[in-house]
Amino acid sequence: MSRKVGVGMTTGTDPAATAVAVVEMACKGRFTEIERLFAPPLRALVDAEALRAAWTSVIGKRGPVAAIGEPVSEPVRAGLVGVSVPVACERGELAVVVAVDHDGMLNDLRLAAATAPWAPPPYADPTRFDEHDVTVGDGPLAVTGTVSLPRGPGPRAGVVLLSGGGPFDRDATSGASKPLKDLAWGLAGGGVAVLRFDKVTHTHSGRVADTAGFTMADEYVPHAVAAVRLLQRQPGVDPARVFVLGHSMGGKAAPRVAAAEASVAGLVIMAGDTQPMHQAAVRVVRYLAALDPGPAMEAAVEAFTRQAAMVASPGLSPSTPAEALLFGWSAEYWLDLRGYDPVATAAALDKPMFILQGGRDYQVTVADDLSGWEAGLAHRPDVTIRVYDADDHLFFPGAGPSTPAGYEPPQHVDPAVVADIVEWLTPGSPPVR
Repeated sequence: MSRKVGVGMTTGTDPAATAVAVVEMACKGRFTEIERLFAPPLRALVDAEALRAAWTSVIGKRGPVAAIGEPVSEPVRAGLVGVSVPVACERGELAVVVAVDHDGMLNDLRLAAATAPWAPPPYADPTRFDEHDVTVGDGPLAVTGTVSLPRGPGPRAGVVLLSGGGPFDRDATSGASKPLKDLAWGLAGGGVAVLRFDKVTHTHSGRVADTAGFTMADEYVPHAVAAVRLLQRQPGVDPARVFVLGHSMGGKAAPRVAAAEASVAGLVIMAGDTQPMHQAAVRVVRYLAALDPGPAMEAAVEAFTRQAAMVASPGLSPSTPAEALLFGWSAEYWLDLRGYDPVATAAALDKPMFILQGGRDYQVTVADDLSGWEAGLAHRPDVTIRVYDADDHLFFPGAGPSTPAGYEPPQHVDPAVVADIVEWLTPGSPPVR
């Protein structure tokens, strides 16, 4: 059964009705009204113009919307319901996926290809490890995580995984793909104990939004340190060989975690950005505008450029309104980011590092970001830097220029990446197959 486009819907506390109303509004171009439904954490990441650009790009490839299917709801956690709304277009299908809280506000919104559920990558052998859930941190901001523990006697190396910027779950779920789960299962199958956990911005979005002065350090460091100490206590794990692996903003934050927790054995940095983020945001939106030119993208470039200038301004202060800044992040968040140099922080650490970069990555690039790691760390014999020419930002292999549409099909992290990380963490171990 499906609903024809044009049926009027009103939002409310029914998550399914809210989700369908969001799709209806998107079909009619009412993106400002959708933005009004965003809970503060989501508003900090996406605005009406960014949503308009994303919708226009997706619909442009599939043709006009013909029908909206029946929504499918499932609990995400207490007070939050996930809803997937299938959308049929003239030349294909997609799913609009939202997370709706008890007040009817959107905590997440994604445009995803209509695909099958996640399936394990070929290199993951779940018969070689066991998993159990754990609580990371304590108090009102504690989160849930999963330990993947290889079978057999230790002692073995361990690694804590940190996902990128945004309210990601422990798997860094992106549509039907789960890159951190790929890594966790691949590494655990290779004999490495792994702990991954839901970000505090995923589990406690409302509480975080109400926390004055919340920064990137607050977003990553306390839970990462707690996860390192927790993994060190797991059976068969060598507490002297627990590493931190961060992807994207998690890679940027990884040196900060190691500076805060001296027992971290070393770092694996995957697509860690070194270019100031406000500059990178303008670069990325210009790249996307070149792929999909039009008035909406021109407006997005103009808005990003204006907001980035505010972030870079010497006059930026805690009193600067978040609405004037990129992604709606607070001035305190941006001041913390401006004052943090991941390369200098890493260079001050006496710890080995493995830095990986996708050659097709347009978000974190060889020229703009890897060059920073190379300039600051290439002289270090304990730092290994490797580029995977075929890989994009999520380390999914492919060909040709990387685009947002390239993330839509279900994919897995490059097996060569997983094998190289296992080899670096456990020299001399059998290769991951």
